[in-house]
Amino acid sequence: MKKSTTLLLVLFCCLSAFAQKYVSNQSSIRFYSSAPVEDIEAVNTQSQSAIDLSNGGFAFSIPSNKFQFKKSLMQEHFNENYMESEKYPKATFTGKVKNWSMFSGEQEVVASGDLTIHGETKKVDIAAQLNIQNDQLIVDSVFPIALAEYKIKIPKALFYNIADTVEVTVHFEYKPLTK
Repeated sequence: MKKSTTLLLVLFCCLSAFAQKYVSNQSSIRFYSSAPVEDIEAVNTQSQSAIDLSNGGFAFSIPSNKFQFKKSLMQEHFNENYMESEKYPKATFTGKVKNWSMFSGEQEVVASGDLTIHGETKKVDIAAQLNIQNDQLIVDSVFPIALAEYKIKIPKALFYNIADTVEVTVHFEYKPLTK
């Protein structure tokens, strides 16, 4: 937790215009794998994020070991065998929100930047919905992650249990950063 907080503080120091900086006060990251034998779902509400409306800077940090599964054995396998959470404790994104405006209401945007999962970093464009209402900002997105691109190996024996591509749903609620 301390490392994630430090990461966000460092990222925020790189962003400008203090008055237009927002930090997440609520988050929900969900991943879903649909495979022939079973569906797997987990939710993480311990993530952190920051956004700077003055320049579109956007970052998030997701602790890998905070995903909650319905079955404890799935959670154990996820952390030990697939994500290797001790070695790779978090997934991160740093980049910029493109094609957005300061008007209130909902708008379709794209976040472009570096997504790091399982120690692998890829340039990505993630479509999202940005909703600005008074002093609250909400970001929602659903996007696919191909496990092989991030060197997450699925044993052949579990080919029918875990999908090659998982669906990730992101929801961040932000409030203005105050001194």
